[in-house]
Formats: sequence, structure tokens, C-alpha cells
Amino acid sequence: MSLVLNGKSYLDGIDLAPTDFYRLLRESSTLPTTSAPPPARFLEAFQQASEYADSVLCIAVASRFSSSLDSARDAARDASEILPDTRIEVLDSESAAGGEGLIALEAWRAAKNGADLERVLKRAKAISEKVRLLAFVDTLYYLWKGGRVPRLAHAGTSLLKLKPVFELAQGDVNNLARPRTTRRAIGRLVELMHDRVSSEVVHATVMHADAANAAEELRVRVESEFDCAELFVSEFTPVMGAHIGPGLVGVAFWCE
Repeated sequence: MSLVLNGKSYLDGIDLAPTDFYRLLRESSTLPTTSAPPPARFLEAFQQASEYADSVLCIAVASRFSSSLDSARDAARDASEILPDTRIEVLDSESAAGGEGLIALEAWRAAKNGADLERVLKRAKAISEKVRLLAFVDTLYYLWKGGRVPRLAHAGTSLLKLKPVFELAQGDVNNLARPRTTRRAIGRLVELMHDRVSSEVVHATVMHADAANAAEELRVRVESEFDCAELFVSEFTPVMGAHIGPGLVGVAFWCE
């Protein structure tokens, strides 16, 4: 994906590291803009993959948030003529960020263990139905400036210093709570995670947007209170941060 900040264009994950992006975002007087990759970029990736694989699974960010899925599907249709010997499947992850990453990771494991395209796709779909992402935002300013929440919501949240908590699951976003401090928001995330996890083994990733200390506090809580098969810490990609702003903290997970 690409983003434009202060008149300069960047490719997310290639030209600009998250830490540098959030620094520039805090200093900028204008909001960045983002755009999904065009079909040609997906087609280029499929062509590169076809040089060493006979099939490709493309896992796209939830269609609710981006037109990337449409671009990928257009490219897959074009590839059927250009790359007739390469099978390509495109999957709507119905997730984003670390949630999408957990799906991709399981798909990779299935492929590494010798599964064919059908079984890899089936595994990815199964995980996409299980993955949940819980997070809180530090401010609604960027969502308000981007036209995604009304000004009154931003003003009220700022005045009361609220940290809105939301959940992303199977493409749907639900607002769940509005704690008043970062510590309480972290506690609420853990409580909500307990509501969705009993004694199962958990695969999880803690994410943050320029909020490493809060992410570490959340990681410690998750590690100590859940049976984690794996637990990662990562930064939210700049394309997400462009719309939500710095201070975002969350955890994505699925249960065995």
C-alpha cells in the first residue's frame, strides 16, 4: 500500500519504517492519505511467485477497509491468461494488522508441511473465522479528521480523556468500552480476552502505534494470564496509523 505524507509518497513497509512514520505524523499539520495497491502491483507479485511456486494464495486485508481485495482479484483474473500454469487463490482475511498476520502465518505453516493449495486455503479460512482483534485508540482526532467519526464524538472523548475499545472479528467492528486511562484500557482488553478464551491454547500478537511501553504492559499481562503457544509484539503498519493515529494498542489472537 502507498501513503502520502507532507506531499511525499511512500510504499508502506518499504520506504518508511513505522517509528519514522509516527514521528512525522506527530509533527505534520496535515493528515496523510493512503491508497490500495493497483492490480498491476499484485500481478507483478504473482509473476514473481510463479517463478518458484506452482500455486499462490494471496491473503488480503478485510474488504471493509480497503479495495486491495478487488485489486488482487482483478490481478488474479489477468494472471489466468498470463500465467496459465500457476493457480492463484485470493482470500479476504476479514481482519487486518496482526490478525491478518496470524492467518498468513498459519497458511505458511500448512504449506511448509506439504499441504496443497486447497488445504492451505482451507486452513487459512478456518483461522480467519477464529481470529479476533481487540484494541483501544488514544484519540479520535485522526478518525474525526478523516470523516470516520463525528466531531462531537471526538470532542467528548478528548474532554473526558476516554480510550475507546473496539473489536474486529470476521470483518465487523464493534465498540465495546470507553475506559478513562491507558492502564484501565489495557485491563479491559485483558478482561475481554478472558471472555473469549477459557483454557485453550492461544496464538497472539500484541500491536502498538508508537506506544511501546503500553504494548509491553499488555504483553506481560497476556503472557502471564494465558497459555500462549506463541506471542509476538509488532507495530501497527503506517497505513493503519494514518487513519487511527499514534497511541493505538491492541492484541490479535485465536484459540486452538
